[in-house]
Formats: sequence, structure tokens, C-alpha cells
Amino acid sequence: MAAPELSHPLPSTRKRLTPAHRWWWKFQRISGVVLVVLLFAHLFYNLVLGDGVNQIDFAFVAGKWAAPLWKWWAFALLVLAMLHGMNGMSYLVGDYARSQRTRRFLNALLGAATAVIVVLGTLVIFTFDPCPQGADASLLPSFCAEVGK
Repeated sequence: MAAPELSHPLPSTRKRLTPAHRWWWKFQRISGVVLVVLLFAHLFYNLVLGDGVNQIDFAFVAGKWAAPLWKWWAFALLVLAMLHGMNGMSYLVGDYARSQRTRRFLNALLGAATAVIVVLGTLVIFTFDPCPQGADASLLPSFCAEVGK
């Protein structure tokens, strides 16, 4: 059986590369490398050091996010992963959406979804309270007992 042939492939949607296209192309490659480093360091710290998966609970996360380094680490992962994914999806939209109107609509939807997720994720990261009032003390990190005294 012969492979099917494309009778009329979609024409290229990008007639010329603008400086923005070049920047996003470079960003995609650089952010991919940075994401791999951030992610593997995150996994190493959470899963290899200490007690592995058994140590991950609210107290573990609260203890990590009490330190500014880990809040910014999570923020960097969030922003880079969302922008990297949005950029990759926009390439797919450009390749498969037939009309300019459809491409604009899908890219606008993609940008809005990315913005909402980044804003909500940022709120969670930077407003997280490691010692919530009225919580069971056995579930909280050890430094919360000192705060309550």
C-alpha cells in the first residue's frame, strides 16, 4: 500500500521573519534548556534528597515556600513553562489554522489562557500562607509552632 499524498498542502503563513519571530524562536530554544535544568533540580531536591516521595506533604511544601528562593524558583518554572508552551502552541496554530482570522482568534485565546494561568499561579505562589490559622498543628511545618508562641 502506497503512502497517501497531499494534494494541496497548506501554504506557509509566515511570509517573512520579523524581529519578534526571531526573538520567540530563540526564546523557545533557550527556555527549553533552562526549563530542563530547573525541572531536574526541582525533582532532585524533592524526590532524591531526604525521604523521597514520602516526605512531600503540606508541611514540606509550606517549608519550601517559606523561603523566597523556592517561591521564585516556582515562579520561574511557572512563567517559563507557560510561555514555552504558549509559543509552541502558536507554532501549531500557524501551521494548521487555514484563515488569518482563525489564527488571530486562536492565538488571542491562547494568550488569554496563558495570562490567566500565570496570574492565578503567581497569586498562589506569592500569597501562600505556610501557617494558616486554625489548621491541624500536626500537618504544619515545625516553624509554625514557634510563630504561634
